Amino acid sequence: MDFITIDKQGEKVKLDSIPTEPPKKSDRDAAKQELEALGEELFDLQDLLWGARMNSVLIVLQGRDTAGKDGTIKHVAGYLNPRGVYVSSFGVPTEEEREHDFLWRIHRHAPRKGELAIFNRSHYEDVLVVRVHGLVPESLWKERYGHIRDFEEMLAEHGTIILKYFLHISREEQEQRLLAREQVPRKAWKINAGDWEDREHWDDYTQAYEEALSRTSTKKAPWTIVPADSKWYRNLVVARSLVETLRPYRQAWQDRLDEVGVRKKAELAAWRKGR
Repeated sequence: MDFITIDKQGEKVKLDSIPTEPPKKSDRDAAKQELEALGEELFDLQDLLWGARMNSVLIVLQGRDTAGKDGTIKHVAGYLNPRGVYVSSFGVPTEEEREHDFLWRIHRHAPRKGELAIFNRSHYEDVLVVRVHGLVPESLWKERYGHIRDFEEMLAEHGTIILKYFLHISREEQEQRLLAREQVPRKAWKINAGDWEDREHWDDYTQAYEEALSRTSTKKAPWTIVPADSKWYRNLVVARSLVETLRPYRQAWQDRLDEVGVRKKAELAAWRKGR
């Protein structure tokens, strides 16, 4: 796999030096087969997660417009059991949300034990969009990096497994996707003039993402930079990363379920004996 995971705060990130395309040796047909196998394992792991209720999982998806957040959710989360899985999308804050701290609307959607939550955009908008467009003073958004690290550390300490993905596309690929959306009526709702205007801030967003990735990467909440110009490879990277992260928990979850099974069996035997 040719992707980068950052799990150390302060590690320098230069997005222009990180590929947006799959490695040349990648085989699309082989990737499809691997994705199917990973999907089956992911379904099984999620079933254990739900039953054991020892942990929760939070998946954060960030990326520029057209990077493929919706597509990733469709193709990777599609392997999951809808029971215990939900997606939260974070757009422009509502009036009520603006009257609270910036993490208030996020914390409300944090997953309970046994659940898997996917954030389509997230609290990171408050160090990206607000920075690029000057929506809050620099002194305010700079303080938010520390608040984000503390927030994610708190979630991790309470059993949340956090995976953060930056879907990394090239400027050329984004242009092609924006133009394609204009040609497909059922996708036209996804595009507006603001998407094209944001391209004028490409370098500003690059700088904002680089700093966010660098300052909020930790062992408990790492960032994975996913080459996203090819959708099939993007899906494979996310699925493999997710399975490889959850796989070490399998035995502990199974042990918990075995304990519950023994207790339930004893309770049932006692009930039958007392009839």
